[in-house]
Amino acid sequence: MVSDREVDWELLQQARRGDFSAFEALVARYERRIFGLARRIVRNEHDAEEVVQQTFITLLEHLHDFRGESAFATWLLRIASNHSLALLRREAVRATATLADDIRRDGEDDPPFPSFIAEWRETPDQILGRAETGRILQEAMDQLDDKYRLTFLLRDVEGLSTAETAEALGITESNVKVRLLRARLMLREKLTRLFGDEARAVEPHSHDDI
Repeated sequence: MVSDREVDWELLQQARRGDFSAFEALVARYERRIFGLARRIVRNEHDAEEVVQQTFITLLEHLHDFRGESAFATWLLRIASNHSLALLRREAVRATATLADDIRRDGEDDPPFPSFIAEWRETPDQILGRAETGRILQEAMDQLDDKYRLTFLLRDVEGLSTAETAEALGITESNVKVRLLRARLMLREKLTRLFGDEARAVEPHSHDDI
């Protein structure tokens, strides 16, 4: 059985040889995924469409830059993430929309400890797939700082591994783990009453007991 990675590589090789239909096939494979990611980052469909266009223009201009050392999807998601954040900076929506800002501080402070923690009954991508609960989760995600929100999107929603998320964001795996922990805790503090499984609740405790 041919893997997605092998299909992507073959299409990329064909596109490099001038087969525009192969390039269009790559666009068809990833257009919706890139649009979904961009829309969650920039929070605007029109801007998300611009990100999609810029992402595939960049792909076309840099077909020969991808070396196959990571998954093609990871490389493409990094391009889309960079264009999304560039758009945010350009429109001054977020003054701190930077992927690698405050890396030094990651891990220096204890993450916020919520008063109630419980495992969610569904995964984040399943929650986002349902209209009403997806809207609520999206609103909660929008309240996170961009560095936490984007890490959560790539790792928990898009399903990238820790290593792939680190590569896509240009940060270390350790930074990914810290940012993801903080994002999950902040989101669970907001959403656990809606999505939490009361039977699996974890009682809060003081850090002094550790």
